[in-house]
This record gives sequence, structure tokens and C-alpha cells, in this order.
Amino acid sequence: MGSNNKVRKMNPKLNRKAWGFVLPSIVLIIAFVFYPMIQAFITSLQTGMGNNLTFNGVANYKRLLTDSTFQKALFNTFIYLIIQVPIMILLALVISTMLNDKKLKFRGFFRTAIFMPCITSLVAYSIIFKSLFANDGLVNVLLMKLHIISDPVLWLTHPIWAKALIIIAITWRWTGYNMVFYLAGLQGIDDSVYEAADIDGANAYQKFKSITLPLLKPIILFTTINSTIGTLQLFDETVNITNGGPANATVTISQYIYNLLFKYTPNFGYAAAVSYVIVVLIVILSFIQLKVGGDKNE
Repeated sequence: MGSNNKVRKMNPKLNRKAWGFVLPSIVLIIAFVFYPMIQAFITSLQTGMGNNLTFNGVANYKRLLTDSTFQKALFNTFIYLIIQVPIMILLALVISTMLNDKKLKFRGFFRTAIFMPCITSLVAYSIIFKSLFANDGLVNVLLMKLHIISDPVLWLTHPIWAKALIIIAITWRWTGYNMVFYLAGLQGIDDSVYEAADIDGANAYQKFKSITLPLLKPIILFTTINSTIGTLQLFDETVNITNGGPANATVTISQYIYNLLFKYTPNFGYAAAVSYVIVVLIVILSFIQLKVGGDKNE
């Protein structure tokens, strides 16, 4: 009892010290996260630019319903999300499982090589991709020499192939990033679990399905949500590789926001309204993923 009373007497002092450490972070988060979010929402209810903003209610949000360019950007972003994220997550899982094999030689080299794209200069790799996938680029030359195609694929100027190029670029860049998380998770799984499966006669696919996937479930959920957020905010690849073309065939929501602010006649209010679409989509999709893939016991 005496020790409990002593702990209770120390709590206020400990709490003050704890708040002293936490308070700077809270102030910074409020100043650089929550305040800009609130200010952006207020701006989304206005029209104009600079100091000439005037309140116009939900007019900007109503405009979204009839804006064909926004609808195209939204469609493109969801195409990237639906196709690229599952491919990238599956690739990262398979590659990490292969590279976790202790019998594999040069594991360190392969891990580094696959991780390198995500720390490569964005502009540099975009220029290389544009060169590789040009009409007379290396990719088309190899495909024609292998007799897979008879004419060059118009990767940069065809609406469908341009989307495919963006998906290839994103997958190449970020698969290694997710692989690192899965490798860390795999190294936390006791080898005895796989040894027991070997004794039971399980093959590689059965071990992957019944052991690896369930035990990596929290990490898979984290990387899926993270990748979803990143794809909804996709900007760099479309700007540097295709510049949103041809005819807005690859433009994303983030690029459209940039265009509204810096390329077209500046409209801060409407750009802020479009940006809040990303916020709402991230919240909704993250909530759905947590409900579908989260632990139901929590």
C-alpha cells in the first residue's frame, strides 16, 4: 500500500515532465498539419487567388461534379491504384520470400539491387524510362527482335500504353521499398515453424499461403494502406515521364491540383476543394482496408 501511495504522489510530477517532452511535438503538429488542413478547407469554400478570395459556399465542390478533367484524373488515379498496388504488394511478397532463403547466394547484393530504385533520383530515372520506352528505344528494339511485336509500341503517346508505362515505372520504383518491410517481418518468424511444416510435407506454396501470409498480415495491411495513400498522391512519375499526356490520359489528381495552381489561371479555392477529395478518399479507403484486413479481435 505504501509503495502505491508513493507512486500516486509521483504521478503529477512525472506527468508534467512527460507533457514537457510531448508538448513541442503537439505544437509542431498543430502548426504544420492541422492548421494547414483547416485553412485549406476554408479556402476550398472560397474563390479567387491571393488576398482576393471571396466566399462561395460549396460551389467549388459542385463544380467537381461537372469537371471532365477532374473526372478523368480521378479515373486515372483509380486505375493506377487498382492495378499497380496489388501487383506491387504481391511482387514484394514473393521477392522477399525468395531473398529470405538462407541457402541463396549473394542475398545482400540482390536485396540492395532491388531496393536501389526507391532511392534513385526521380528526374534521372524518369529520363531513362523515357529513353528506354521511346518509339526507337531499347524496349521496342528488344521486343521486335524477339518477334513479340511487329511495330513499335507507342508507350508515350498512346493513352493505354502510357498508363501501362506509368504503372511499370511505379512498380519498379517502390517494390523494393515494400520488400524491406516484408523481409524484416520474415526474419521475425521462427524457423521452427517452417521446419514443422516441412515435416508435415508442406510444399513451398502451402508454406507461403498458410504460414507466411497470415504471420505477415499486419505488415501487409500497413504496406497496402501506405501504398494506397502514395498512389492517390501520385504526381512525380506522371509529370516527369508523360506530363499527364497524351490528352490527359495519364493525369492524376495531384497533377491536376498543380495545374490549377501553377499552369492554368490560378484558382486556390477550387484547387483546395480538389485536394480535399484526396483526403476523403484516403480516409475512406484506409477505413475499408482496416475493417477488411484488420484484426477483428482488436
